[in-house]
Amino acid sequence: MAIYFNKPFVTGKEFEYMKDIINTQGKLCGDGVYTQKCHTFLEKKLNCKKALLTHSCTAALEMAAILIDIQPGDEIIMPSFTFVSTANAFVLRGGTPVFVDIRPDTKNINEDLIEAAITERTKAIVPVHYAGVSCNMDKIMEIARRYNLLVVEDAAQALGSRYRGKHLGTIGDIGCFSFHETKNVVSGEGGAIVINNDRYAERAEFIREKGTNRSKFFRGQVDKYTWIDIGSSYLPSDIIAAFLYSQLENTDKINSKRLHIWNEYDNFLKQYDDIIYRPHCPDDCSHNAHMYYVLFKTMQERADFINFMKENNISTPFHYIPLHSSPAGEKYCRVAGDMKETNKISNTLVRLPMFYELNDEEMYVLKSKISFYMQKNRIRFKNQDCNLLF
Repeated sequence: MAIYFNKPFVTGKEFEYMKDIINTQGKLCGDGVYTQKCHTFLEKKLNCKKALLTHSCTAALEMAAILIDIQPGDEIIMPSFTFVSTANAFVLRGGTPVFVDIRPDTKNINEDLIEAAITERTKAIVPVHYAGVSCNMDKIMEIARRYNLLVVEDAAQALGSRYRGKHLGTIGDIGCFSFHETKNVVSGEGGAIVINNDRYAERAEFIREKGTNRSKFFRGQVDKYTWIDIGSSYLPSDIIAAFLYSQLENTDKINSKRLHIWNEYDNFLKQYDDIIYRPHCPDDCSHNAHMYYVLFKTMQERADFINFMKENNISTPFHYIPLHSSPAGEKYCRVAGDMKETNKISNTLVRLPMFYELNDEEMYVLKSKISFYMQKNRIRFKNQDCNLLF
């Protein structure tokens, strides 16, 4: 039996809605009937001012960089332990990402290190909600207010997650989501930008539509549309939106099933707390079970585990190579302080299979293989001469 790391879930209505687009709606390009359905759904679900679909979370982040007017030399504080798009969106505008270290418990940006990284050139903070677990948004927003900074939430992994009851992506000035096939709710490729600051609402529509006021034209607010701002084609086709709408309708169902799997992993792995580290979610947060990971004490232990699981046809990949250690990161970004936790976590974190249709038989095989490996290597792990992660 081969157990993959991820299998995109199909609800069953995707093709019905896509067929409706083709047969009855007569509009395949962006901002059609199903795009509007997705916008309305997200605005109601998240209780946000405006939600706009994009063709990726990368596009949403690029839009955010334009909206907050990043100029050459502006600095943007963010973690290095994130996907390249988080930094690249701001580098494209001439900005300089400034990396600070992450917390050892949540793997999120360490809010206590942000203030020391602020300079007269700092324009914004970009918290990344790793694995769908919230950053400390109270502290981050307080710092932003005190220094007159903007906050762009990278909530790519966090649809349905909350911080003190408020949806992630709706706390900062702007939020960015992903619907890539590895996420909980998917459309193959896709994303959304959520506008929480009124001053960006109208301009977001212009930027998303190649810098034109096309959206106002179709609402009858202007008699013709024209080029009025910079922008690009950031919107997806309505076929993609139709697929996504079926997924959005099932958001709670999808997240609930994933939480069941997440909890099953967590309860099973408690018995190995002396040799591995399990995920942590603070009491004031609720997460969407986007990911289940474990951390070993050394890179070699992780490599041995990945190889053992691969020999048993089970995919357990590690995650990000820190951006600060990449060629582009060294060229376009800078580091504030040391990256001790980032380096340690990136070297020792491994992700376990997590998808909606992970069944009882597959979970039994996973537990059996993990248990066999842990029991066989427990003494060796405990005798390792290294700095503990936990």
